[in-house]
Amino acid sequence: MTGEQYAYNRTWTEIEDMLDRAERKQNLHYSKMQKTRNKKKRIEHMRNYKALEGVVKSLRWVLGDVRIEHPLE
Repeated sequence: MTGEQYAYNRTWTEIEDMLDRAERKQNLHYSKMQKTRNKKKRIEHMRNYKALEGVVKSLRWVLGDVRIEHPLE
């Protein structure tokens, strides 16, 4: 990949805001996953929760969270 497709113009505040939004959305899916009795909906919330787990980990890594050595592990 070349650098031409990346703007590199995100501020730290924008990244922190995105992390906050991702964590809130992840918590919402976790809560709904715990409350629903519908198996299909529960699986959907579980899938979204796990996807956001990767987003949160990656954003924390970008921000330099010392607890995240590598976002893909």
